Amino acid sequence: MDLPDISEELALTEGQINDIFRALSSGFQKLDKIKDANRRSRQLEELTDKMRECKRLIKEFERVAKQEETRNPQDKNRMLNERKQSMIKELNSYVALKKQHASENKRIDLFDGPGGDGFGEENVQLASSMTNQQLMDHGNHMMDETDQTIDRAKKVVEETINVGAETAASLKAQTEQMSRIVNELDSIQFSIKKASKLVKEIGRQVATDRCIMAMLFLIVMGVIAIIIVKLVHPNNKDIVDIPGLAPPAARKLL
Repeated sequence: MDLPDISEELALTEGQINDIFRALSSGFQKLDKIKDANRRSRQLEELTDKMRECKRLIKEFERVAKQEETRNPQDKNRMLNERKQSMIKELNSYVALKKQHASENKRIDLFDGPGGDGFGEENVQLASSMTNQQLMDHGNHMMDETDQTIDRAKKVVEETINVGAETAASLKAQTEQMSRIVNELDSIQFSIKKASKLVKEIGRQVATDRCIMAMLFLIVMGVIAIIIVKLVHPNNKDIVDIPGLAPPAARKLL
């Protein structure tokens, strides 16, 4: 049903929704005639994408209608809402059809070969029509395929374990190398501390030696000064005689 006097944006959105509904109707009619399971699955996927797009357009229709709600009369808003509910109802009917066909696909005969064409084809054998020998052969074939799948899985697990072991070994080697580096850094730090302590001790010893040398220098200078004064003033009694430097007269009397 076309609505009179609706905005251009609403009319465009409604037209797109109607186009999708026609495509869905045609698509589900074709789906009933498709017997191949793979083609049915692909057709269902395409129809599902169309339904998603239709849902998006209905939400867009609702958004624009709400924006125009204040400008429209009450009767027009009611008609827009009824149209939206009608589109939602029609979309839900296609969703129900999609679920129905999806459940039918799950009931496809499990004994179809990998390249089977689905129901109604000449190369399809139902379990009820197969002999015991055929059932056993088919079961053995499936068991062989299962064993091959298990073997492939085992190889993947073994490769994963090998990669994990190599990674662990590499991490262990790196950890040991880091440990050695840390030990060497500790040894260097200890050596630096020991050298610093030795330098301080040498500095204190040098300072002590300088003090001793300064005192000896002062003593020597004092002795030299006394000798010089004694030689200049030999009769001065205030100057203490230095042994070995007594005046000549004194040495003669002795």
